[in-house]
Amino acid sequence: MSNVNSERRVESDWWADPIPPNVQFGEGFYCETAQIFRFMRSQHVDAVKLGDYVSCYAGCSFAIGKKGRCTVGDFTLMNGALIMAEELIEIGSYCLISWNVGIADSDFHPIDPAQRHQDALALAPYYKDRPPRPPIRTAPVRIADNVWIGMNAVILKGVTIGENSVVAAGSVVAKSVAPNTVVAGNPAVVVKNL
Repeated sequence: MSNVNSERRVESDWWADPIPPNVQFGEGFYCETAQIFRFMRSQHVDAVKLGDYVSCYAGCSFAIGKKGRCTVGDFTLMNGALIMAEELIEIGSYCLISWNVGIADSDFHPIDPAQRHQDALALAPYYKDRPPRPPIRTAPVRIADNVWIGMNAVILKGVTIGENSVVAAGSVVAKSVAPNTVVAGNPAVVVKNL
């Protein structure tokens, strides 16, 4: 059972569009609104794969780039996460991801000042001589099973978070986290082993 009908529409949804065809979801999928997929740009047939009994509340947003993909394991709850995938973000099963958590597999803009200038021109919708965007660096993000990520945390590109770990509210995770660990701070550091 799911609150999504055969036409891929969410029951009582205020958003007019259905869930995009390149979003796959399992049994018991709960979604408050299809609006969470409004920034889907991926050209992959299976751009987003959501397991059984995944819950996605209205504060979530899947911003998936043309080559991006995201997978989410069974029984994971996302209560306001921003998933920004240009390459790959993998989230395990039994995870809890809180409000305003940002997970990104890219910097999304170049670090080099000259390239940032070009990027600004390339992204200006009404600029007549828009150049191509410079290449951006990506690195997959992997979040293992049974991870809890607290409110306002940020998970940056290339990070792996080991199973059973906790990321404290407001943390900025720039390096991988070992299993069974609690991290906190900016930058996040180990504060406890579980």
